[in-house]
This record gives sequence, structure tokens and C-alpha cells, in this order.
Amino acid sequence: MVADRGRDLWGVINGVQTFTPAIIEQGTPGAIINTGSKQGITTPPGDTAYSVSKAGVKVLTEAVAHQLRNIDGCQVTAYLLIPGFTFTGITGRTEKPPEAWSAEQVVEFMIAGMTKGDFYILCPDNAVTRETDEKRIRWAADDLIKNRPALSRWHPDFTDVFDRFMKE
Repeated sequence: MVADRGRDLWGVINGVQTFTPAIIEQGTPGAIINTGSKQGITTPPGDTAYSVSKAGVKVLTEAVAHQLRNIDGCQVTAYLLIPGFTFTGITGRTEKPPEAWSAEQVVEFMIAGMTKGDFYILCPDNAVTRETDEKRIRWAADDLIKNRPALSRWHPDFTDVFDRFMKE
């Protein structure tokens, strides 16, 4: 399982290392768009290898964006696409679940985010709003800041506290 998830990160690393110099050398506007995951930010229990790989994609893309900003005359920008539940048909399902966005919806949202200059392109879906995503991300960051137990959102001692936080 870990080896399968390794390509989630190494594919991005290899792509960035291989193509970024050539994109920069063209001297034209360009974009590097890496696909992260909400799981790479909130790191829920259950698929640790996936969360680790997507957290790595986030960190790598942040570093690439920073490096690109500091190259004189560089017209290339990096973006982190963080899709919600997206139906692509890759899983073998033929019908889009009602909660999922289509790939086309994600692309439209991504282009709108890039046009606004957003680095983090955090996509909602038909089940989870932007507000809910932001609260979940804030809760995860607050685990560190408030020194709560790791992954407190799923800790039985914090169930009621998390539920109240989400309702605020």
C-alpha cells in the first residue's frame, strides 16, 4: 500500500524536477498545478500513506511557488489544487454520485482561482462547503497550536467539542 501511494508524491516530484526548468526557460507565462488533497492537510486516520503523500505534495508545491517568486523575470507560477469529492470514472463507477463534482466543475473552479491569483485552490463539492473545509483545516492546525491530542477531531474525548466548533 505504501509503495502505491509513493507515486502520489514521487510522480509530482519527478514532474516538477523534469519540466520546471524548461517551462521557466521559455520566458513566457506558465503554470505548475499540483493536485493535493484535503487529506494532506487534515490527515484523517485510515489511509496514512495517502495523507503523507498528499502532505508532501502540499509542502513541495509551496516550496516551488516560493522559489519561482524569487527568480528574476520568471513568469511561471505554482498552484496547489485541492479538490473535493470529484467523479472521474477512474474507479469504474459509471454514474456520478450526487455529492461529487464533475472533473469539468473542478477545472472551472481551478481556472477561476488561478485568475484571482489564489495559490491554494480549495474546491468544495456537493456535500462539503468551503466553510466546512475551512473549519476542519482550522481544527487540524489548532491541534498543534493548542497542544491537543493528535487527530483530536477523531478522539472520543473531543467529539462533542468538535461538533460544537463546527456548529459555531
